[in-house]
This record gives sequence, structure tokens and C-alpha cells, in this order.
Amino acid sequence: MAKRQRNSAPGYLGHESGKCRCTPEQILRYRRRISGPLLDRIDIQIEVPALSQEELLKAQDGEASEAIRLRVEAAAQRQAERQKKANSKLTTREIERLCKPDAQGEALLKQAISRLNLSARGYHRVLKVARTAADLAASPEIRVAHLAEAVQYRRLDRGG
Repeated sequence: MAKRQRNSAPGYLGHESGKCRCTPEQILRYRRRISGPLLDRIDIQIEVPALSQEELLKAQDGEASEAIRLRVEAAAQRQAERQKKANSKLTTREIERLCKPDAQGEALLKQAISRLNLSARGYHRVLKVARTAADLAASPEIRVAHLAEAVQYRRLDRGG
């Protein structure tokens, strides 16, 4: 088991306090503890940085929870009407039928497959998340912006 470097605290990568003193090799070794096949089964993989005190105390101008709830409910209704279940429950055949990208989307997916070294499972998860992004945007088609958003949610995928 590798020893942690002195003066570093676990869980502080990217924190403004500078508490994390791990080397890039230590961070990579830690992240590789999660197996590729397990990570492949996680639809959304993003890092969420800690907020500063000022950011925590500042009033946010974000969207109201009620508006978000209504948009999510509408997206769930679209899914129920289209396929009688949530996008997360789609089978491979259903994904191929219901989550077809346009030509621009195909090009973006080819880049993502190459750059992120996506497996078939990862590819299908990107398509399902893109379908959900389109549903949240009330778009009947999956547009390149929805695919780009879904690809961004695969940040922890291992490339190469």
C-alpha cells in the first residue's frame, strides 16, 4: 500500500486551501483503484470542485427548484410516452433505435470514442444521457449539443 505524502489530506484535490499535496502519479494511482468495468457502469462521472466561503455565502442567481422539477417531470413524461420507461432502462436495441445521432453527432461520437477510449457500454451510456439531455430540452431529436453535454459527463473515463 502506497504511503500518502506528508502534509496532504485525503479528499482535497483541487481545493483552494492547497491541502492536497499529492503528485499526479499518486492521483492517477488512486483513481485507477476503481476498475474500468465498474467505472464504465456509471453514467455521469464529473468532478465537483469545493466552493470557497464567498461562493457558499453569496446568493445564487440559479434556476428555481420548482422550474427544474417541472422540466424533469416533463422529460419523464416524454420518455413514458415514447418508450414506456425511463431512458436509463433502455436496452441496447432500444438505444440503437431511439438514440440515433445526426451526422454532426456521429462525428462527435467518433472523436469521443477515440479520445476517451469508450467501450460499447460507455458509448451506449453516452447515447442514453444525450437522449435525456434532449428530453430535458424538449427536443425530439438528439442534437450535437446534447451529445457534447453527455460526453462531458464522462470526464473520469480513462483515455489510452
